[in-house]
Amino acid sequence: MVKMNAKYNKLITNVLAPIFKCNYLPCIHIAKLFNKPTQVISIKGKGVDTADDPIYMTAHRGVTSIAPENTVPAYEEAVRLGYYSAECDIQRTKDGVWVLLHNDTVDKYFCEYGEIKEATFEEARKYSFKGGSNFWAYDDLKIPTLDEFLDVFVGSDTRPQIEIKAETYDTLHEVVDAVVRKGLEDSAIVISFDLQQLKEIYKLNDKIELWYLVGRITEENIAEAKSISDKVWLSAHFDQNDKQSIRLAIDSGINASYWTVNTIEDAKMVYDLGVRYIETDILTK
Repeated sequence: MVKMNAKYNKLITNVLAPIFKCNYLPCIHIAKLFNKPTQVISIKGKGVDTADDPIYMTAHRGVTSIAPENTVPAYEEAVRLGYYSAECDIQRTKDGVWVLLHNDTVDKYFCEYGEIKEATFEEARKYSFKGGSNFWAYDDLKIPTLDEFLDVFVGSDTRPQIEIKAETYDTLHEVVDAVVRKGLEDSAIVISFDLQQLKEIYKLNDKIELWYLVGRITEENIAEAKSISDKVWLSAHFDQNDKQSIRLAIDSGINASYWTVNTIEDAKMVYDLGVRYIETDILTK
């Protein structure tokens, strides 16, 4: 089955994708209608943020209203707009290269299909985008490596945030090595739903900040985070939390950020509760 996928993907990459992108045919023009860039929404002057008591925002998968998620242009926009941090998702190819991709399968944004772990890096690098904001406007847009993601943040004030999607433990040192190699161990944030992955990262390098991804905040997952270190944060699903659970985190003394907060009203609500860190698809300073 894996060989069959590779065979068909080669046909897609070499024949069908160029047809899809041909300006003389309707396919690309239809795709453009459904992938138009949208305007980011500024929180300035909306009672959410003050100079003395700011809110810190993470660009969820980059600035996806302007560029496709998990691409270099999306993160370059995050740096340009001055986000506190920018989050990516990383998976591992068949031959062990860490690349940026949210889903296990590639067909959401690429013409090709199949699981990324079944593709070599050389194969994945040839995949053609078919979706994502303004995807047609970026020349030679490719699936980026972890190293290319980290390069965007070297020398900037925006922090790279790395969510580990691959189900692995014995290769996590590669992620740590990449962060250290780029001189970003004091800036990078590593996040995961898998507590054991965070424990492994902490063993490898206790300087790298860790955020434990959770749904609703509970006393149990607060304790799990603190079992690694008192410095570990929670990164909680905004829609699964309410005033009670948000206050539970604040009262426990654990640092917490919330994803994804996409309206001025919701940002103001959590800000008034004492939250100072949010992740967003659309809001900006």
